[in-house]
Amino acid sequence: MTTLIINIKELLQVRETTIAKVSGAEMAILPTIKNAFLVIKDNLIADFGSMDQLPKIHPDKTIDATGKIVLPSWCDSHTHIVYAGNREQEFVDRINGLTYEEIAKRGGGILNSARKLNETSENELYDQSKVRLEEVMRLGTGALEIKSGYGLTVEGELKMLRVIKRLAQNYPITIKATFLGAHAFSSEFKENHQGYIDLIINEMLPAIAKEKLADFIDVFCETGYFTVAETQQIMEAGIKFGLKPKIHVNQFNSIGGIQVGVQQEALSVDHLEVMTINDIESLKNTTTMPVALPSCSYFLSIPYAPAREMIAAGLPIALATDYNPGSTPSGNMNFVVATACIKMKMMPEEAINAATINGAYAMGISYTHGSITIGKKANLILTQPIPSYYQLPYAFGSNLIDTVFIEGKIVT
Repeated sequence: MTTLIINIKELLQVRETTIAKVSGAEMAILPTIKNAFLVIKDNLIADFGSMDQLPKIHPDKTIDATGKIVLPSWCDSHTHIVYAGNREQEFVDRINGLTYEEIAKRGGGILNSARKLNETSENELYDQSKVRLEEVMRLGTGALEIKSGYGLTVEGELKMLRVIKRLAQNYPITIKATFLGAHAFSSEFKENHQGYIDLIINEMLPAIAKEKLADFIDVFCETGYFTVAETQQIMEAGIKFGLKPKIHVNQFNSIGGIQVGVQQEALSVDHLEVMTINDIESLKNTTTMPVALPSCSYFLSIPYAPAREMIAAGLPIALATDYNPGSTPSGNMNFVVATACIKMKMMPEEAINAATINGAYAMGISYTHGSITIGKKANLILTQPIPSYYQLPYAFGSNLIDTVFIEGKIVT
């Protein structure tokens, strides 16, 4: 099946050769072609260029994109979309003045989601989660990572990871699975942290490895959750089972988590709402991708990651949704890109780079996703007719997407 898109007003994120990521000042450079064409063959990008170079081909389908823009689909490297029920009441509690941390101390937050998840069957959990997955696909996400972490028991964590595996098998979108058993301490282990860590290392990890259920291991390194030493212990155990580390860090406090993440060669460090000069320095000249989650900051009314300082220091940045029931009940990457521009003062070019090629890097898939490059997956967003791509973050409340392609097929 060959699809030809013609008269594209502007084709964004054009990369003649594959790159892993963009950093620092390079983030403001977004290569484009105006008045362009693009050829999709089966599930891959087969050709692209300016209309005056359009080759003579006989496609099965031709799409006229006059007035419209084409860009790679979003790569969302941080989500928790496999969960049971919701936490609407906690939303109201925050309106009434309680903080996220206060709600957690009362037994809400992650522990609330864990109770609901362990009461929900695997099939019901799958049915709830696929609705969210289908929604984010329609919103332009063409690849995403999904974490466990709402089980906090051996069976609960395995149930989540099996659901993630089923979603990956049943939908065309690329899904990476992350084991986040170290999301919180359950009530049973509130006073016995090492007991729970032993459960992760001695029971959860071997079972996950046996069923090949995860690509990454993650830890919530934060005051009141997992200490730096505990985080290091868990990441080292995950590495022994073939899992690449990622880390939740610096959401509320800077306690040294970034440094241990870099030491363990974590693929990404995520959240970063609270950053010190030392944290930024620690990320220089590393292979670790800083990931900002602006819609979490928006929803919780907490600081935003200091994007301008990090870019000025030469760092790369990726953007992701943090889609979860407690702190970011939205998987809309379009809103994330807009919020990064509005609240974090990222240029549209920087935000698009952060949500495409750098997001792909944060999942280890930048050689197949995240840019318009021959041979990469044909995961594309075709916009409505718009004046320029600046309209994407500018008109933050509008749905400007006409068509989404994932692996060359239109998402409906």
